Amino acid sequence: MYKLRCRKYKYVTNSATTKFSVARRCMDVNNAFLYGELDHVIHMEQPIGFENREHPEYVCKLRKAIYGLKQSPRSWFGKMAEFLEQNGYQPTAADHSLFVKQIGDKVVCILVYVDDLILTGDIPEEIELLKENLSTRFKMKDLGRLQFFLGMELNYIGNSMILHQKKYTADLLHKFNMQSCKPANIPMERCCRLSATEGRKIDHPTEYRKMVGSLIYLTLTRPDIAFAVGVLSRFMQDPRKPHMIAVKGVLKFLKATAGKGVCFKNQSTPKVRGFCDADYGGDLDTRRSTTGYVFLYGSSPISWCSKRQPTVSLSTTEA
Repeated sequence: MYKLRCRKYKYVTNSATTKFSVARRCMDVNNAFLYGELDHVIHMEQPIGFENREHPEYVCKLRKAIYGLKQSPRSWFGKMAEFLEQNGYQPTAADHSLFVKQIGDKVVCILVYVDDLILTGDIPEEIELLKENLSTRFKMKDLGRLQFFLGMELNYIGNSMILHQKKYTADLLHKFNMQSCKPANIPMERCCRLSATEGRKIDHPTEYRKMVGSLIYLTLTRPDIAFAVGVLSRFMQDPRKPHMIAVKGVLKFLKATAGKGVCFKNQSTPKVRGFCDADYGGDLDTRRSTTGYVFLYGSSPISWCSKRQPTVSLSTTEA
């Protein structure tokens, strides 16, 4: 299983920044939640320092959303979605936070994450027009070319883009006191077979859960650890010493490969290809098999997964 996942990905280390053909901009909205409009009546207590001395029992009726209100994120997203749809952008079925506008054979995409916006596409004029419209409607801050977003970093090398999490990996190693550990060549030994009942229980299971939870986010740009992290996440309820040793082995592998990530290339005639494989009864406790797959657009991976099957396979063909 791990053998397949190692061979099917293209990894390179990050390096100097150069030009890339497709424009990518990052923008931030100042005081985003204050633009939201409420669709029903909400009252709040008088804020501290602004109490009405004559009527201390009175409450305030909100006209617009404010910070601290549970409805504020939904109201703000509704306002932004309405604005984008008025400008010809439509949400995608796969992700409602991703808006796309197609002009001929070219597209412009906008990804909305709370008050952060990513603008990308192959129509620079449309992107500049959208930036002007956004700045007119909202108070925006242009953060320049996209370099860092939600713990992920972007490096531009010639006609390629490298998506990696080097800083996140370094912070992860420092958080669990593994920054001085001995590097490892692989995330998990091929002969490593973990069970939920073998080994003694560890004294601090919360630390194990934190490690695995942090590694799950790292699989966004590191498909090579997806199988190992998927196996380790099965023992979150009752982690034992062999599980802790295995998760530290993944951290040792990250120590040796902290600057690696996924490479996306600008190709003229890319094709979609898929690879899949599965072990046979790899889970010692349930005897279920684990499936792994990856889809590539040209030479760039765009989707990958490592998941235990819901039923027991009776043959290698069925697995």
